Amino acid sequence: MTVASAFTSDNVQVFLAVLDQGSFSAAARSLSRVPSAVSMTIGLLEAELDLQLFDRRTREPRPTPAALALEPQARLLAQQLAQLNRQAEALQMGLEDRLTFAIAPELLSTHWADALTPLMAEFPALAVEVLAAPQTDALELVHSGRAHLALVFERPAIDGREDFQEMGQETLLAVMSPQYPPWKDAQAELGEAASLNVSRLALARQILVASRDPQQTDLRFVFSRQLWRTDSHLAALSLIGAGLGWGWLPKSLVDSHIHTGHLMEIPVENLSNGTTLFVDWVWSRERALGLGAQRFIALMRERRNQSLQLPTASR
Repeated sequence: MTVASAFTSDNVQVFLAVLDQGSFSAAARSLSRVPSAVSMTIGLLEAELDLQLFDRRTREPRPTPAALALEPQARLLAQQLAQLNRQAEALQMGLEDRLTFAIAPELLSTHWADALTPLMAEFPALAVEVLAAPQTDALELVHSGRAHLALVFERPAIDGREDFQEMGQETLLAVMSPQYPPWKDAQAELGEAASLNVSRLALARQILVASRDPQQTDLRFVFSRQLWRTDSHLAALSLIGAGLGWGWLPKSLVDSHIHTGHLMEIPVENLSNGTTLFVDWVWSRERALGLGAQRFIALMRERRNQSLQLPTASR
């Protein structure tokens, strides 16, 4: 056997046990083996490496400089082997090869990834894929099997094909640039008391984050007759910020822009600006969830139940 192939999962385990336990007999007890077997394994490894790993001249064997030099890589190898075994066991139990999330663009700025930290602690080798897609498209990715979970706003009606776990709430604000022409016109006409009524909003250009399919549009947020559509919340933010239209965007996304004066909440006559919607993780009832998705939902549910910051409104 060459030096390159001297180490095996077994002799690495024995080598580290002797280092940790301080003697062949203690290492043997920790491994449920007889001392002679441990001594023989170390002796064969030393012969194959042509290196002395332990000084046996004292009562208890002492690691040599060569052993101490090999120790970090041996521990890394042991960790990798343990992780490999855990991954194989998890796959056998139903862990996905890859866990795919489809997230509505407006919700990318929420704390949706918090539950991934404990999930990765359990399944460190699990690959994760994140797809940003308008709400209708995100749900379609789940129904087609392309994604396991979708993060979306509450739907107008319950779909019997879906199950869901509430994550929290998000407020959508109607915003525009202070330089948007309809607002400048209203200011010139009404001064400091300027506001826009629904009729004026209907005539103003609206920037809508929506599906690429024009037939798939959430009409709850369509106010204007003139629509510009995009499937990106960042594109919508840029268009609105450039004074090209107004639109509904998440409060968490626009707060900083409102604070700097780059955007403003639209003062609407006879209406309060802001629509608070529940935010859900949605999955298909028609497909069995893998182990990773199940644990993610469970972790998200735990975080939701423990949270003291979210409102307790009923739905």
